[in-house]
Amino acid sequence: MKVYAVLLLQLIIWSGYTLIEWLSKHDHPIYNGIMFLVFFYLAIIIGNIIMKSARKTFFITILSLAIYGSFHMTMSFISFIWIS
Repeated sequence: MKVYAVLLLQLIIWSGYTLIEWLSKHDHPIYNGIMFLVFFYLAIIIGNIIMKSARKTFFITILSLAIYGSFHMTMSFISFIWIS
């Protein structure tokens, strides 16, 4: 159950990152990279508080990032197909 809770919280964190990235779309790419690192660190810290295992937390963070990234790319592809 902890894994599921951490996964959901981290998906919320990645959604927040996407929202903030969308609001700051005119920023320099370096700032977006730094912002990603901050959100990645936040996801790891919150996951580690709940899981109490750094190895599991890192694995779940990578998994949640992969799930969210694939969902984000799928939605971009669908919107590209819809517009074309």
